[in-house]
Amino acid sequence: MNALISLIAVLVLMVLVLVGVGGIGWRYLFSVIIPYAAIATFIVGFAYRIIKWARSPVPFRIPTTCGQQKSLKWIRPNNFECPHNGWGVLGRMLLEILFFRSLFRNTKAELRKGPQIVYGPTKWLWLAGLAFHWSFLVIFVRHFKFFAEPVPSWVLMLQDIDGIFQIGLPLIYVTDVVIVGALTYLLFRRLFIPYMRYLSLPADYFALFLLLALTGTGVCLRYFAKTDIVAVKELGTGLLSLNPVVPDGIGVVFYIHLFMVSVLLAYFPFSKLMHLGGVFMSPTRNLASNNRARRHVNPWDYPVKPHTYEEYEDEFRDVMKAAGMPLDKE
Repeated sequence: MNALISLIAVLVLMVLVLVGVGGIGWRYLFSVIIPYAAIATFIVGFAYRIIKWARSPVPFRIPTTCGQQKSLKWIRPNNFECPHNGWGVLGRMLLEILFFRSLFRNTKAELRKGPQIVYGPTKWLWLAGLAFHWSFLVIFVRHFKFFAEPVPSWVLMLQDIDGIFQIGLPLIYVTDVVIVGALTYLLFRRLFIPYMRYLSLPADYFALFLLLALTGTGVCLRYFAKTDIVAVKELGTGLLSLNPVVPDGIGVVFYIHLFMVSVLLAYFPFSKLMHLGGVFMSPTRNLASNNRARRHVNPWDYPVKPHTYEEYEDEFRDVMKAAGMPLDKE
């Protein structure tokens, strides 16, 4: 039911564009006003979430550790699992951000007949997550060619590497195939694994269906539903230069694709996709584990009058004695 609700929501958004552009002709609304509103929402929402996280107090060092902390000189510390300085934290963060190291080391637990708990690897999840994020990044960078004239040489080089296999005409990009496969795997994982289906909320499915709609319309534009690239670039450069124009010759599939991008941007700061910024703000990852080298005192500590056990026993002696509880002093 959660998956169905999310699928219907994405389909309704696509039908909205079909009616708005194909039926009514609101091209300026869907090509200029909505994209600008989505970008503004993304920037403001992203900044708000980051500022809110940055203002959250972290009085103690709470890094996640699973290795030897630095202590005595003759005990070798683990700088990645338990970093004690800035360089160790930097290395740990780079491995986490670029290669999803914690997900690579993640394990899953299954309850089988017996009953018996069996632990196993989740390498397919790590591979699909890594493939999706890197492919999305490459595709995002490739699209810069629609916003710049002349196109930077590094964008063209990345595009040539992406189409290195020279398959088909137009060239089939490797990232197009990889991202569709990765998203399909992530969706099927939520649909067909019972405990994942039980834990998944409509928001989890909505993000996947939205990304599938975005990539699906992009693939359709490149390989099947041809559109005027010159007109698309004119629209892109106009949006970037804050001098928007709505050229003719752009099909409705492109407007669906652009609207999916706008919905993703506007939805991003208020969803779980915000882990893009959250990973940098996580105190379990970005703090050095130096509790043995430095004493960290809670800045909100205030004088508390101690209440010893002797005082506690004097206060409740009669009640404790009536209840048959042992007493230090009779």
